[in-house]
Amino acid sequence: MLGKPNKQKDFFDSYVYENLLPAEHILLDIKDKIDFSFVEEETKDLYDCQLGRPSYPPEVLFKMLFLEFYYNLSDVEVARQVKYNVLYRYFIGLQIHDPTPDDTSLVVFRERLGKERFDRLFDRIVLQAKDKGLLRERLKIVDASKINADISLSNKINLLHQGRKFIIKAISKFDPKKAKELAKKYLRKTRFFTKPEKKEIAQERKLTRKFIAKVKGKFSQEADELCRVLNTVSWNRKKKGKLASFIDTDARFGRTSPSAEAHFCGYKAHIAEDESEIITSVDTLSGNEIEGVRLEPLLNKEAEKQLKVSGLIGDSIYDTGDNYQLLGTRKIKPYITFHRRNRRTWQGFRLNKKKNALRCPQGNLSIGRIPQEEGFLYYFSTTACQSCPAKSTCIKPTEDRARVFVKAGYLFSGGNNRYRKRALKLRKMIERKFGEAKKWHGLARARYRGKWKVAIQIIMTFLVMNAKRIARLLKSPPIKEVFQPALAIRAG
Repeated sequence: MLGKPNKQKDFFDSYVYENLLPAEHILLDIKDKIDFSFVEEETKDLYDCQLGRPSYPPEVLFKMLFLEFYYNLSDVEVARQVKYNVLYRYFIGLQIHDPTPDDTSLVVFRERLGKERFDRLFDRIVLQAKDKGLLRERLKIVDASKINADISLSNKINLLHQGRKFIIKAISKFDPKKAKELAKKYLRKTRFFTKPEKKEIAQERKLTRKFIAKVKGKFSQEADELCRVLNTVSWNRKKKGKLASFIDTDARFGRTSPSAEAHFCGYKAHIAEDESEIITSVDTLSGNEIEGVRLEPLLNKEAEKQLKVSGLIGDSIYDTGDNYQLLGTRKIKPYITFHRRNRRTWQGFRLNKKKNALRCPQGNLSIGRIPQEEGFLYYFSTTACQSCPAKSTCIKPTEDRARVFVKAGYLFSGGNNRYRKRALKLRKMIERKFGEAKKWHGLARARYRGKWKVAIQIIMTFLVMNAKRIARLLKSPPIKEVFQPALAIRAG
């Protein structure tokens, strides 16, 4: 049955809170400025109206989770802190004599809500910021950052051994005696610590295939699913999106840059940030997913909340023809860093939008253009180029005329103008946001295993940061605009 918070204050509670609470604290500002009553509205369908014992109020449990992600605490630690920390008790809405939820209650509550409901709770905080007039709804900054999975990476032999171990564990629920026999035959007592040779890996693959053939289709559905995954690992030597661990089967290998040091295993937090430094939309990606091709789901979330976007700021990973076409159809101005790969220089050539042509340094206009994957290839007259005194500077020895490739981004953004430069300077705001999330709220590493659980961590982390930002903006609004509206309008 749904429990209701006790909002009646007695003399003892008033005395304790008035004398022991600090004069100023960010939690007091958040409690005062943000209304958390929406938690009960979003969760009341999870409880029976009449049957059962009264539960802990959902708002109390949610605020405990809020403190957990605010201070990077565990379920056990936040439950312990609430028992004796007066500030925590006051923030979550408990009286001095009220019983406190334990860590098991938090685990059950978090799993009961699930990822979709946490998404709705996040959106309610964003909509509160909108209703209070804090969102500027002009420029939107998008980016993604890595989150290392909570696993240890194994070599090929240990990974195959780990898979057999998990299958035997699943079989033990169905037939303990048979599981014991299989463990004695197919499991080692120690891990393989040295770098395996090709011959050793081949032997391990052979043993694994023999094991799969023996157990597949004879026990439970869980064991058969694990056999399917293990069979994929044993056959595919080099495969994109390959399994990294049977402990967290959703974690994938990825990279943040072409350098070898940038490799990681885990997930990515893909976010959209308003100019007010409030995160308006959040998406969770696997480590091997490229955020540059996942822009549309993020913009769809913005549209669901009816948030306006007139310009989008992003790094070079979003510099694709599909993204420019997407932004063009939604009438969103792109301020995207141009990618250097496969770019032919066109320094000295000027884009003439009215005539839809390029003007070369000698004053000649291009006579046509050919659509390419991510832009257009402009070409000039052969006669004009051959008689040009500067043809050696812009014509390749193997060609008879100048051909210049122009990225689609230049056509949409109007070139490298000062408005675009000013907009791109705002991109550092989202880097600060990721730095804050990782340093103070534990987002550098996954707290849980499984993509939907990591998604909850990402949502709650940025929900906490939004609450902090909203409280600070309401208490002391910024003195001046970061990006002048006139420039944004002229650039659009």
